[in-house]
Amino acid sequence: MKKYLVIAPVGENIENLYVGLREFPSERIILLTPEKHLTKARSVAQDLERFKIKAKIEEITGHSWEGIFQKIAEIKDIEKDHEIIINTSTGDSITQCAGTSAAFVNGLKAIAISGNDIMLLPVMKFSYYKLLTDKKMMLLKILASEKCCGSLEELSKESGMSLPLISYHINGNLKSEGLKDLGLVETEENKGRVQVRLTLLGKMLVKGYIPTD
Repeated sequence: MKKYLVIAPVGENIENLYVGLREFPSERIILLTPEKHLTKARSVAQDLERFKIKAKIEEITGHSWEGIFQKIAEIKDIEKDHEIIINTSTGDSITQCAGTSAAFVNGLKAIAISGNDIMLLPVMKFSYYKLLTDKKMMLLKILASEKCCGSLEELSKESGMSLPLISYHINGNLKSEGLKDLGLVETEENKGRVQVRLTLLGKMLVKGYIPTD
């Protein structure tokens, strides 16, 4: 029988881990847990040991979205020779969304559970990098620095690009999506100036938590 490496966020619906194991058995499980659920994660790990299933606890710090993306990216890189499946339904609503999105951008299998019903989500490989030019990536990296940027004018000066070109890369046009359309930056008008900053997704992409291939 085929066995998977299962990744499961720990939260209020951790009982769904056992439901998933009925159809997708595993010899090894990685539990992604925030500090507040460490005691629960340790209890689950002990339960799994009784069934001779190895469990490893990976603590998530900071923002749960970023933490889950980071850990899944790291696990995929380390466990490249194993078939990974993410149980998206073991945590809460936030980790379910984050786990599903991380599976999507990494091209990994994922399952969702409702009651005793298990649904295998479609594997969808998507890379932002195929949509990003070198100049768009440069702008994202500049925005990730602590010094930049209070306005489009500052971003223009820092990047060496003209304001119309900056506007094009940020807002896009009918033929090309801009960084705002891709959900990587957000803008806000303040005292007549347009401020631009990275979204959480943009920060994760620059940090490398979203795959490049």
